[in-house]
Amino acid sequence: MDALLDLLNSRPLVNGEEQDALDRQWALEHGGDGSVAELELLRQARDLLRDVVRGDSSPVVLRPLFDGVRQVPEVSADGLRWSVETLPHARLAVEAVLAWDALEKDLPGRLRACANDECQLFLLDRSRANRARWCSMAACGNREKARRHYHRNH
Repeated sequence: MDALLDLLNSRPLVNGEEQDALDRQWALEHGGDGSVAELELLRQARDLLRDVVRGDSSPVVLRPLFDGVRQVPEVSADGLRWSVETLPHARLAVEAVLAWDALEKDLPGRLRACANDECQLFLLDRSRANRARWCSMAACGNREKARRHYHRNH
């Protein structure tokens, strides 16, 4: 789940400018090979997932990321386990989409965009009440509360 959130948040705004933190180092830190093909597919997966999580696109747009992917059963003394086979450069992107799917099934509605319109980050709400709104209370939450306070008093 953390790799999914890292991927979604790899395009932050810094001083009002959009940055792309998705580079070879990012891929290597997340178990990839950092190849050009891997980074290209990760960027595509990130942008599609961002639109899906925001509700701007249907999950159907994720279908092309699964070209050539197979799910293979592995039977052992412990029981049945499914593994995913894909091209090496596609593994991280496919894992991100599978993590999103698992999260939607296990914790529906917990992955969402920050409520600060000036922020492009996402959060995974782990609170009991499911009311988290900001990627960071220290940054976005405080800014929003200060903005509302200012408008109420002026």
